[in-house]
Amino acid sequence: MSDARSASSLFSLGDPPILLEARNINKYYTNGKQGLHVLKDVSLKIDIGEIISVLGPSGAGKSTLLHILGGLDTPTSGEVLFEGKAFKNLSESELSSVRNEAVGFVFQFYHLMPEFTILENVMMPALIGLRPPASGLRPEEKALELLKEVGLSHRTRHFPGQLSGGEQQRVAIARALMNMPKLLLCDEPTGNLDSENGKQICQLLKKLNQERKMTIVLVTHNLEVAGFGFKVYNMADGSIRPERGGAD
Repeated sequence: MSDARSASSLFSLGDPPILLEARNINKYYTNGKQGLHVLKDVSLKIDIGEIISVLGPSGAGKSTLLHILGGLDTPTSGEVLFEGKAFKNLSESELSSVRNEAVGFVFQFYHLMPEFTILENVMMPALIGLRPPASGLRPEEKALELLKEVGLSHRTRHFPGQLSGGEQQRVAIARALMNMPKLLLCDEPTGNLDSENGKQICQLLKKLNQERKMTIVLVTHNLEVAGFGFKVYNMADGSIRPERGGAD
């Protein structure tokens, strides 16, 4: 794809550096005497500046994998490395910093706080981190900039319940960008939207990748949405395999 070649051209010498790597990830859950093997020796490498799609049906293990890649959950065995550093070797405060500052999360159901305005929702990651955004702007200034970028500068004083589903997802994306993360993890970001709004969200993610060179991992059950990835992996029964462009 032309987008993939464009991203690759950023790195004139050798291959682009690896931002995130999963090595032989296994995840087991137990319920009494029964065990569930959710992830089975999952390995993948994610280069800086690319979009990775993980395609699979409900129950395939996609969300569990995404949570492990973002440090929200831990594997039963195997390891995740972010910029060459294994999550398992980080202290809880160090891992918390990675989650809050280096990784942005976008979920299917938005998870906006209904009692706060759109502007306040977007500002929240910077307020939780108790430090100004990496851009040097005040949290409110950065939030206004991001809302303009996602086309919602006219909605800053509205509350989530006053917005459409597509608009709420744009707010969620803006919030995820508040601390200027290096990696954006998207869990079925179009799953709660109609086809037109879903397409607009995918176009927005593509724009962020092109303009910010942001690395994006997108998990979805939708084949059309998965097509936005430079590499597409198929996931079924806890196992993963490259569908297109994913061979290391």
